[in-house]
Parts: sequence; C-alpha cells; structure tokens
Amino acid sequence: MSAFEFEFRTLTGEALPLSRFEGKPVLIVNTASQCGFTPQYRELQGLWERYRSRGLAVVGVPSNDFGAQEPGTEEEIASFCEVNYSVTFPMTAKQQVVGAEAHPFYLWVTEVAGEDARPRWNFHKYLIGPSGELVNIYPSKVSPLDRVLVDEIEKLLG
Repeated sequence: MSAFEFEFRTLTGEALPLSRFEGKPVLIVNTASQCGFTPQYRELQGLWERYRSRGLAVVGVPSNDFGAQEPGTEEEIASFCEVNYSVTFPMTAKQQVVGAEAHPFYLWVTEVAGEDARPRWNFHKYLIGPSGELVNIYPSKVSPLDRVLVDEIEKLLG
C-alpha cells in the first residue's frame, strides 16, 4: 500500500486525492490554530514556496485531537490560515489523526511504521517519497525549516 492511495477533502469540500502528488515528495502535517507550534504555518508556507516549483507538495491536516486546539469550522480555519499566515498550500477538512476513528492515512502510517509513528501532538510531520513510501517522521518540535528535514527533501527532489 502507498500513501497515494488515500484521499482527503479540502477545507472547501473538494476531493484531494494524494495520488495527485504521485512522483513528488509530500510533507503531511497535522495542524491546529491555537497551539504553541501554530507559527510553524509560516515556516510550512515558506518551505512550500521555496520548493514547490521543484515538485514538493505540502498538505496541512487540521485536527482537534490534541488539547482541543482546533475548535473552528473549516471556514474559520481557512480564514485563520489566510489572514495570519498567508497559507496557500493545500489544507484538508478537519480530521481525527489518532484513535480508531483516525483518517485512514494515519492508521496506515501506524501500521507501516508502528505505534511510535502515531502523532503525539499538533504539527507532527510525515515525509512521503515520490513512490508513496513513508520516508521519515518528524515530531512537532522539529521546524519545517530544520536542516535535517530540508536536506531530506532536497535529496528526494534530486
């Protein structure tokens, strides 16, 4: 199974099949608007602007699973991201990312990489390779612009 077999819905309700990004690296991040890590939106946007022309995709997955830090509606989340961080990378509809009701992508990650791969907090990052394989996992405290993550993205981009 590949990450590209999963589909989300966007904040505005359109289908967002991950197969759209096949052949490209994808950084998938569970997000929240009221978290100490929320300023990472700015870094995610910067990363996407820097590498999207070379093929990198960034996908934000809003979730209220940790500390109830994403209580808003899809419209409120979209507005918050646009007004405060000028986010233009794809954002999914709000999802559960842990537990039995988690989105199938997150269940797959745990199946592939074990229980330690489960998100522990908001802004947990999954780097997916061009073939849909799980390349690496980065905890919340790792900035999207951290050299370790950027180097891995550059390696995948060739």
